[in-house]
Amino acid sequence: MERDVKDNIYEKLSKKYGMSIDAAKANTQNVIQMAKESGLEYHMDTMILTNTFDAHRLTMFAKKEGKMQEMTERILYAFFTESKHIGDHATLADLAVEVGLDRESVIQMLSSEEMADEVRADEETAKAYGVTGVPFYLINKKYALTGAQPTDVFVQALNKIIAENEITILNDDDGMSCDDDGCEIPKK
Repeated sequence: MERDVKDNIYEKLSKKYGMSIDAAKANTQNVIQMAKESGLEYHMDTMILTNTFDAHRLTMFAKKEGKMQEMTERILYAFFTESKHIGDHATLADLAVEVGLDRESVIQMLSSEEMADEVRADEETAKAYGVTGVPFYLINKKYALTGAQPTDVFVQALNKIIAENEITILNDDDGMSCDDDGCEIPKK
């Protein structure tokens, strides 16, 4: 995607999936509702679409500083709730400062190709797992859930995964027993 997108989210979804604008709006209402139920406020009507490659580079840069989670959350909030242009370098620098990163270091990184290889490596990993959109949840590098799903879908999937991966103990209690306090051999 280009950095400055002229289409809004509904127009982009309409073109991508061959649906009407009204259908695109209806589909996003489910996402908005699920976000609201989780305590998040999404503003799809004012969202600024952009190429997020530089935002991803910034999160990788923040990872080196031990602030990847904070940076990721700040960028997502800026995008979904505040309708900020997260493809704009000045906006990204402002967001980085808010989470405690040095503005000049961030500006220098964004004006270079730094962290691009790391983001491209992540893209290749995602391709290998079949990721074609977000959200995408990968569990145990084996099980995938795609798209915004209701909680019951996650519960069903996790229960299935747990059932498939149950450990069967083949011996009796003759072996050593360990817990947080240490290990002991059972008395006979």
